[in-house]
Amino acid sequence: MIELTINGQKRRVDAESDTPLLWVLRDDLGMTGTKYGCGVAQCGACSVLVDGSVMRSCVTPVEAVAGRKVTTIEAMEKDAVGAKVVEAWVKHQVPQCGYCQSGQVMAATSLLKQNAKPTDADVEAAMVNLCRCGTYNAIKAAVRDVAGLEAKA
Repeated sequence: MIELTINGQKRRVDAESDTPLLWVLRDDLGMTGTKYGCGVAQCGACSVLVDGSVMRSCVTPVEAVAGRKVTTIEAMEKDAVGAKVVEAWVKHQVPQCGYCQSGQVMAATSLLKQNAKPTDADVEAAMVNLCRCGTYNAIKAAVRDVAGLEAKA
């Protein structure tokens, strides 16, 4: 049994220590907001926050997060910064197909928690998750909005 803290709740899971966190979240705990994309930590659809920093759950062994705080998309609206990010995502109509968006929201929330006033270069460096629909301009606009930065024409 591995004890995890997910979205502020202690959870015990019966999983092999090297099982990817993604599969524990989705299959064992029924938290399907975190998506499987590529399985090799390239796309970011599986992004969660671990102790406030964005992490790719598809390659993170569940034992690596034991005793740490894991936050998933299911808890974003309960977080002050996360709620602002979700609100900006809606305002700027960021999602198209929506598949990557939980990971995008997690990456943006992590960025804004670490740097409330990121530069465009900071946003570009942090927002590296892939979006097959190409919503990058809307993502950048939403992040700038939450940061209170003027929109660029």
